[in-house]
Amino acid sequence: MIKKSLLVWLLIIPLAILNGGLREKVIIPLIGTGYGYPISGILLCLLIFIICLIFIPRIGKGTSKNYWQIGLLWLLLTIAFETIFGLFSGNTFSELLKAYNITTGNFWLLVVLFTGIAPWLAAKTRKLI
Repeated sequence: MIKKSLLVWLLIIPLAILNGGLREKVIIPLIGTGYGYPISGILLCLLIFIICLIFIPRIGKGTSKNYWQIGLLWLLLTIAFETIFGLFSGNTFSELLKAYNITTGNFWLLVVLFTGIAPWLAAKTRKLI
């Protein structure tokens, strides 16, 4: 299950990158950061959930604990990827931490947390558990 779930997580990366591009090039110029960041965060959560609904059944039938483990793995991988990608892109660690401050309107923390529960939620929705 874990190996297959990693393949599903890999599908989320390009969606997140495209979502960020859409946010910076279209959403924020149209409506500003006040609404742009929250809309982008909600959109990414929705995309992650759709990916989970489609592919969680292909991972295999597991227990509730299995899906929580997958979610925890995805959460940790997401944080690691975002940190490494951000640092290699020239951002400082301090700048990366700003994305986790929900009071600025950036929903990244919620996206990361949702990534952690999405496998379990999709499995529950699909009645696999």
